[in-house]
This record gives sequence, structure tokens and C-alpha cells, in this order.
Amino acid sequence: MKNQWDSFFEEKMVKIFTEKKIVIDIGGGLRIDKNKSNRFDRRNVWLRKYADKIDFKILDKVADYHPDIIGDVQNLNLPDNSVDAFICIAVLEHVEEPGQALREMHRVLKPGGYCFIYAPFLYYYHPLGGYYKDFYRFTRDGLEYMTKDFSSVELQNVRGAIATVLNLLPFFSKRTGVFDRLDRIFHKQDSNQTSGYDVFCVK
Repeated sequence: MKNQWDSFFEEKMVKIFTEKKIVIDIGGGLRIDKNKSNRFDRRNVWLRKYADKIDFKILDKVADYHPDIIGDVQNLNLPDNSVDAFICIAVLEHVEEPGQALREMHRVLKPGGYCFIYAPFLYYYHPLGGYYKDFYRFTRDGLEYMTKDFSSVELQNVRGAIATVLNLLPFFSKRTGVFDRLDRIFHKQDSNQTSGYDVFCVK
């Protein structure tokens, strides 16, 4: 049985890739291109068929990852109202000014443009030495405030309370599927004690 956050992710990705033509993945978080990210994620390879049909680019400030665009989400060198959609997965915790990053994406998006974000809440410390630090975590309240300039915002927690706690432990982190089922049984899937949030915004 598919959990609600995976369903939310898939639904919004299909919406972005079928309705929009100019899409930028900030930080390469989808990891659908082996040559343009810090690693490849086979779980998202199904998106490749959509990305190949549109103007899909990866933006990253780390040149070693070979992005299409080298840039900083806090200061996008892109014109106002010029991009149809941004995808920004697990990036905001690594930038010094996440509020500024959101303002920049909002500025560059066309009216009606989409922005899909994943931001962690109860998640382990994960800098990558020499590339980026790990500055922040985000509550539901904080994300609602930071996205207030968008015309509509949907938030979906990622993991229930039980899976979230056990995901913090190295031994259990690869076995969260079992604990997802426990969250369903004990009605903990919608808990605000969660690993993080997927956020879908419309300008």
C-alpha cells in the first residue's frame, strides 16, 4: 500500500512535468541524471521520460556536480517571471538564508508557476564537507510563514511519528517501510512529529 507522502510526491511531479515547459531542479534533488548530481536515485528514474520532453535543467552552486546552470538559489541570475516551475528538494536546510531563497524562486516564477519543496524537520545532521553545511530544520508553522507570498500552498508530512523517530537511528533508517505500517495502524501518519514536509506552492 502506497503511503500518502509518496502519492503526494508522484501526483505533484506529474502535474509539474505535464503542465509546465521550463522546469529547474535546484540542487538536483530528483537525482534522475547520473552525470548532473551528487548521486543517482533509481526510485525517480520514471520521471526521466517526462523531463526529456521539456526544458528541464539542474541548477547547483557546486560545479563538481556538473549542473546545467551554476548558481545560488539565494541570488538567482534569472529574469523575473521567466520559469514555469522549480523543484527544490533538501536544499533549504543547506543555505544561509532560506527565506531569501524562497523569495528568489517566487520572483523568478511566472504567474501561476509551481514550486515543489522538501524541507526536513526531525532529521539527522547531514553536511557534506567541502560542499555545503547544514544550518536549519523547518516546522509546519515556519514553512507556512515562509511561503506566505504564494497564492496557494499545500503541505504533506513525510513519515509518521513512529517511522520518523526510528529513521533517526542508523540500524532502522533503511527499514522504515515496516514502521510506516505501524504509523497506519496507530493513526500516526498525520503527526507533526515528522521527518519533514513536501510543500507544493503556486505563485
